[in-house]
Amino acid sequence: MTTEGTRKPTIRDVAATAGVSRGTVSRVINGGHWVSPAAREAVERAIETTGYYANHHARSLATGRADSIAFLLTEPTQLLFDDPTFSILLRGAAEAASKRHKTLVLLLAGTDEERRNVAHFVGARHVDGVLLISSHERDPMLDTLIASGVPTVACGLPLGHQDDVVTVSIDEVGAAREAVRHLRGSGRQRIAFIAGPPDTPGGKYRLVGYREELGASLDSALVDEGDYSTASGAAAMERILERAPDVDAVFAASDRMAAGAIQTLRRHGKDVPGDVAVVGFDDSGLAERLDPPLTTMRQPFDQISEQMVESLTSLASGKPATSTTLPATLVRRATA
Repeated sequence: MTTEGTRKPTIRDVAATAGVSRGTVSRVINGGHWVSPAAREAVERAIETTGYYANHHARSLATGRADSIAFLLTEPTQLLFDDPTFSILLRGAAEAASKRHKTLVLLLAGTDEERRNVAHFVGARHVDGVLLISSHERDPMLDTLIASGVPTVACGLPLGHQDDVVTVSIDEVGAAREAVRHLRGSGRQRIAFIAGPPDTPGGKYRLVGYREELGASLDSALVDEGDYSTASGAAAMERILERAPDVDAVFAASDRMAAGAIQTLRRHGKDVPGDVAVVGFDDSGLAERLDPPLTTMRQPFDQISEQMVESLTSLASGKPATSTTLPATLVRRATA
């Protein structure tokens, strides 16, 4: 038998501490609908003060909700650690979910077996919805999510399914055009582009923006492709220099590929930015650490995570949500 000093705090304790009714506490715990901001803040403070934890299992049985959402990465596991954009989005999503009293569950689906496990887990309604962080055009994972009926919000525009799910994306085409426009405005004329995989939203639409901005002056010899990694950027830059040694600027579809391009340019004795200016994409932390610091297009990762969780929370509670497009911004540093 527990004593008064060791018993678990209850909703009654939270209500007394917050100075509100038990019904108000219950509404805050179950999503905060029809609660004033002041009352919500008082309840959240009281929950922290008392150390109260809701009985999530009982609440799940009563409401049919798991009070958890999935962060689903359809890439090889190693990329979660190698590509900083994924860890930044994961951190932001965890913070946004926590603010809404939701648990964030990390799911990886980079192999066939992992995809089957995810399909079973999601289909069993262990989560209320899915944040789809990466997508490839022929990856069957999104088809599985749509067929399961689980609320899904995609990061970026999933190729072939742009109208099938709610999305939070950046203006890929506009951002790429701005990067190229910046290079042209500084007097660069032979501007190469290292594109991402064409079956990804960034790979496809950043290339579209590059082509649109160059128009009639586009030279296909200046275009190559990588997989967003540093090694692929270095290799793509090598191939471009073989075809076009007079290149005087490079726009890479990721900061990691831009870093690889700089490595290759230096091996060829070319100064950055004296001989060749370089612009990357993402600004996920690597850009400012490079030598020289990298000019890049900054993705608003915190806003992306926050909006994805907000949209998914609405969908999971039966409310409508619309797709969102956010701007990327040019961050000028030493390479361009």
